[in-house]
This record gives sequence, structure tokens and C-alpha cells, in this order.
Amino acid sequence: MQAHFVAIALGFVLDRLIGDPPNWPHPVRWIGTFISKLTAALNKGRARVLKGAGMLFIIIFIVTAIVIAVIGIAYQLHIVFGIIVEAILIAIGLAQKSLKDAALEVYAPLEAGDMDEARKKLSWIVGRDTDKLKEPGIARGAIETVSENTSDGVTAPLFWAFLFGAPGLWMYKAVNTLDSMIGYKDERYRDFGKFSALTDDVLNFIPARITGLLILLVSPNEGGIPLRKRLVGWSKDARCHPSPNSGFLEAATAWQLGVKLGGKSTYRGVVSERPEIGPGQNPLKAAHIKSAIRQMHAASFAFWIIFTIIGVIFYAIA
Repeated sequence: MQAHFVAIALGFVLDRLIGDPPNWPHPVRWIGTFISKLTAALNKGRARVLKGAGMLFIIIFIVTAIVIAVIGIAYQLHIVFGIIVEAILIAIGLAQKSLKDAALEVYAPLEAGDMDEARKKLSWIVGRDTDKLKEPGIARGAIETVSENTSDGVTAPLFWAFLFGAPGLWMYKAVNTLDSMIGYKDERYRDFGKFSALTDDVLNFIPARITGLLILLVSPNEGGIPLRKRLVGWSKDARCHPSPNSGFLEAATAWQLGVKLGGKSTYRGVVSERPEIGPGQNPLKAAHIKSAIRQMHAASFAFWIIFTIIGVIFYAIA
């Protein structure tokens, strides 16, 4: 158990400082390739809901079994070697630095007034059309991405790592990758990806709400709104979001920054309207992208500290 907490701490720090080297192979890509091949074979004909559920089980089982085997062998060789291997597996399953770097790739040209480059860099991290966006729309896209992925890419993986170590983290990453690839409600994936999307919602339910609350409690209050009003607004606006989890992140970010998120977006020319959330007293601008990054760092660090303390107390009592 002590080795487990040390591995999580090392993994958290490694991801914060180093992140994923860009040219290194990443397990998520391998998982994605496997998902693509199984989807091509199974997503056709009848019983697509059951086929999708079967693929979900297969992916979770294989990924988790591989990670259990790898760290089991590593700990058998030596406890220090086991901690190092588990820490690396945890680090590459988190996304603090990669999320920060991706957002800054949008911030730098936007702050410099290079709208075309900012739109291009935003298109790398969002699915919406970016070619006609102005500064508020570009900033909004980057902020919403950072906010949502604070849970998806950092605190939710940490939550499952605290519960079950690196195998728990990679179980979550397998489900999250499935959701990102087939968890759509369009004609192609509505049935096949149903269980993957539902499972991802379940696994994110607790981390998303804790993370949203931490954004309100530990990050700078740039909107100057009293905490009670922010908490009420957060709780109300979070439920307006079409996602059962993302709303708790984006609403917290919006109220903490005093901005509005949500609204109209276009995807391949098709307009999508989402309810606006947040007070909207501050106009969206490039600087708010850096603020969202600060929120991500503050909430992630607080999440890690809190669950480390809980784990240590639980270990001491047990």
C-alpha cells in the first residue's frame, strides 16, 4: 500500500513536469488501434448493442490484465523497480502537461493576434469548426477543452489509480478511449457505443463533481463573485449541459472566471446549440486560457493531496 502511494506521487509529478515525449509510442494509440479493428469487425448487422458491450468487456479485460501482469512482474523483481514501473504507467495515463501544452499552442498565436494560426491550433484539439471563430470563440473552445479534460485526463484517472493502482487507471483509460471513439449518438455508433458511453459516464460521475467543486474552492476567483453565489450558479448551470459530467467542470470554470461558456457551435457545417452557462460579466479573451490552465493545476494538485491523505488515514486505520 505504501509503495502504491509512492508510485502515484511519482507518476503525478512526472506527468506534471515531463509529460509524454511526442515521438514515443503511447498505449492509448495501441488501444485505439485495437478498438478500430474490433469496431470494423463487429459494428455491423444485428445485435449491435450486445456486440458493443462485448467489445467493451474485451478491451477492459485485455488492457487491465496486461497492466496487472507488467506491474506484478516488476514488483516481484524488486519493490523499487515495481514502484518505478507503476509510476511510469500512471504518468503516461495522465495528461496535465499535454493538456497545458495544447492549450498554450492556441493561446500564443491568439494573444499575438494571429487568428489564422490560433484557429488552426484549436482545430487540433476540438471537433467543432474553427475557420470563422473570433477571439471569444477561440478562447471558449480552448477553455472548454481544458476544463472538461481536467477530469477526463487527470483527476478521473487519478481517482481510479488511488482505488486500484495502475490497473485501475488503465481500466479507466480503456473505457475513456472507447467513449471518445465510439460513444457518439449518431446513426453509426448510437447502438454499438451505447455501453461504452454509459460506462464512461459512470466512471467519471464522482471525479467530475469533486473536481468541479475543487475548481471553485482552490483556484483564483477571477470573477469576484461570492462563493455562495458561485456554488448555487455552478449547481444550477451544470445540469444544463448535455453531458452528465462535463457540465460540472465547465460550469465551475465559467463561474470562477466570471465568463459564459456553451452556446452555438458548428460541426461540419451543422449548427449545434447548447445552453449558455456562467454569469458572463467578463468577456472571453485569450488570457482566460491561461486561467483555465491554472485551474486545472490547482484542482488536480488538491485532488491528489486530498486522496493521498484519505488513503494514508485508511491505511493507518486498517
